[in-house]
Amino acid sequence: MQYRILGRTGVQVSSLALGAMNFGAIGRTGQDEATALVDAALDAGINLIDTADMYGAGESEEMVGKAIAGRRDDIVLATKAGMPMGDERNHRGSSRRWLVTELENSLRRLGVDHVDLYQIHRWDPDTSDEETLSALTDLQRAGKIRYFGSSTFPAYRVVQAQWAAREHRLSRYVTEQPSYSILQRGIESHVLPVAEEYGLGVLVWSPLASGWLSGAVREGREVATNRSAFMPERFDTAIPANRARLDAVERLAEVADQAGLTLIQLALGFVTAHPAVTSALVGPRTLDHLRDQLAAADTVLTPDVLDAIDAIVAPGTDLAPQEKYDTPPALLDPALRRR
Repeated sequence: MQYRILGRTGVQVSSLALGAMNFGAIGRTGQDEATALVDAALDAGINLIDTADMYGAGESEEMVGKAIAGRRDDIVLATKAGMPMGDERNHRGSSRRWLVTELENSLRRLGVDHVDLYQIHRWDPDTSDEETLSALTDLQRAGKIRYFGSSTFPAYRVVQAQWAAREHRLSRYVTEQPSYSILQRGIESHVLPVAEEYGLGVLVWSPLASGWLSGAVREGREVATNRSAFMPERFDTAIPANRARLDAVERLAEVADQAGLTLIQLALGFVTAHPAVTSALVGPRTLDHLRDQLAAADTVLTPDVLDAIDAIVAPGTDLAPQEKYDTPPALLDPALRRR
């Protein structure tokens, strides 16, 4: 396992991190399975575990808490808040009112007195940067969080938050957690350069592109991923963007074979090769999945392999732009661009 410094914090984290979104109902993973996954990950040298309040409506945090009981100090523990937690209109977002309340809920579910990294799950256009940063700074000073970061923020919002922290003399975001894979490379054009400029740690999610790069999605093969059941449009090869992804996967599989690698090793080795990336979050549902992913822990891709990947998916290109999660709200809601 490789270890890297998380931004400018001085904290060393593993280049592969354990994402816990599949713990609970989402991945149909029970407590015993979740604990086994945490055990295996820690034994392999992973020291960063990432979850969120909204994963299974708190179920993932509860499972993580039980799995790490008795060894909290050896783990860099990260969670997130901001996505809706029920129908109540104020049980979401990044206001002081909600963040203070929801952090207490997360600490209770995790069974800990602090988290190492508290992340805003999505940019909240209804809340000012000063409001959010001041709340997070106070929580940090109270010892309930060590650091805080953003997740899936557009590049311009990352920059704006850095300037707001400076202007109001508040603590700043020290990490960003974007989606990044061989098939979704758009952040190379904007988010990753900004992260490097401001010294942010980068924890990338979906490095296997929701299963497209796991080997489960291949030409002539029935799709066998957990996501296909509730997001069938993501794997419908009649959709042009998905056809393009499938074509790319077939060519990438050839590159992997020629390099003596699995497709998973190629995919994880690619994202961790970028100098801006600190860790890649893997989200296994089973021990077999985790073992396949851990095989990439020390994968280092040669320049010729990286060049071959560039020839298949050009740098800065998203093969499925409709799946971006950092689109400005006014592009999604016509009412926000009309007078």
